[in-house]
Amino acid sequence: MPSTQKNPGNVAGGLKATLHNDRVSDEAKQSAQERLDRMGGPAQGNVLDDDLDDDEEFEAPAGTGAKSGGRSSQVLGGYKATLKNPRVSDEAKQHAQDVLDKSEA
Repeated sequence: MPSTQKNPGNVAGGLKATLHNDRVSDEAKQSAQERLDRMGGPAQGNVLDDDLDDDEEFEAPAGTGAKSGGRSSQVLGGYKATLKNPRVSDEAKQHAQDVLDKSEA
């Protein structure tokens, strides 16, 4: 039986996706932005990778087990997977390698 409660983080994520989708009308984007504003802006814990600079460190949410002040092991694992994925461009693989090299320093 599906729950009638919606997860605010998922709702905010969907609204953010609407804002960045080129196939969505300006009217729909405006509506999504208004709903996000009413929700209090971006939901905590939903940070797009584009929002982090390569040199920027993040503050790990409490109780996640992630290291504070650095990249989590899941993020670094994602970059390692990028290196082995045949569907990833050489440019993306180089970026992933650069991030991994910086994390070891």
